[in-house]
Amino acid sequence: MWSSLNEWLWQDRFWLPPNNSWADLEDRDGLVYAHPQDLLAALPLALVLVAMRFTFERLIGLPLSRWLGVRDQARRPVEPNATLEKHFLMEGWRPDKPRMAVLATQCGLTLRQTQRWFRKRRNQDRPCLTKKFCEASWRFFFYLCSFIGGLSVLYHESWLWRPAMCWDSYPNQPLKPALYCWYLLELSFYISLLMTLPFDIRRKDFKEQLAHHLVTIILITFSYSANLLRIGSLVLLLHDCADYLLEACKMFNYTHHRRVCNSLFLIFSLVFFYTRLVLFPTQILYTTYYESIANSSPFFGYYFFNSLLVILQLLHVFWSCLILRMIHNFIKKGQMEKDIRSDVEESASSEGEEHPQLKNGAAQGPQAVPTDGPRSRAAGRLANGHMLAS
Repeated sequence: MWSSLNEWLWQDRFWLPPNNSWADLEDRDGLVYAHPQDLLAALPLALVLVAMRFTFERLIGLPLSRWLGVRDQARRPVEPNATLEKHFLMEGWRPDKPRMAVLATQCGLTLRQTQRWFRKRRNQDRPCLTKKFCEASWRFFFYLCSFIGGLSVLYHESWLWRPAMCWDSYPNQPLKPALYCWYLLELSFYISLLMTLPFDIRRKDFKEQLAHHLVTIILITFSYSANLLRIGSLVLLLHDCADYLLEACKMFNYTHHRRVCNSLFLIFSLVFFYTRLVLFPTQILYTTYYESIANSSPFFGYYFFNSLLVILQLLHVFWSCLILRMIHNFIKKGQMEKDIRSDVEESASSEGEEHPQLKNGAAQGPQAVPTDGPRSRAAGRLANGHMLAS
């Protein structure tokens, strides 16, 4: 049954242009071609990258954060309360006001004391700044190495400068060892990100991140299996152009180097907009949609590949809107706000608690809203913050 399903799934007419077959891509005459089974090596390599990540964060990221002055905000432990803890874990972090009043009555507390307990309990579960720095430092290290490595692999290739060359003699394009190693490393990294996603700092764009990782893994796997390595390599390199800048921006934000952080963010924004909103649709999508079938008719793999690229482009637009919102606040207020995807440390006023300085319904002046440090990825509150506080 498995053999029949496998044979049906890998029919030539599904994944290759008309008048081509998998037999044409068998190794011969000293030429080596891409084969789907080659990617099985990505699974153990992903586990190696996970181990490397935790080693890197412990031996390099953590000491580096201390050397650069990253400090975690002190948090007072919440007082034990079995009733409130049960509600917090089983029913939700943010009970509405009527439910809060019921809980206060059950525990013999005032409404304000109950609100304060939930606020402190939420803050207690929020990740510390050091953990955020270590995560960002590992991703910065990998993305920078991947970008440099990918650029060195593709720099002398014709299709880097003329995407139309991706379809020259396709699919009869031999596999180059350097390109295979880089491709395998990229796939392993995104698999490792998917494996550690439940343990990483959870962002408000968690679903979009999950969709991005899944689409990327499917794209890499499919493009390799269908020998679409040339166009796939361009997509990978184009994404690596901006990713390491974002992670560097986060790191400087955690260290309170605001001017450097703001400057890096503006550079990152320009690179992101140019690569994701200009180059990607005009070069990548154009060549895969039009030039790829210049000498053949459309087939299922053509529609499948382009659909995944369109999903990727929609995610680019989503994140571009978040970046534009941050830039708008930067221009309006003169300093970069938090990344609107991050969680922030809550103050008493953020919970809606009645403040002792309120008199006759009027506030006695604005109150600062402390945060849990620079760079966080989502924020719901754009107030008194720096940029990228996740």
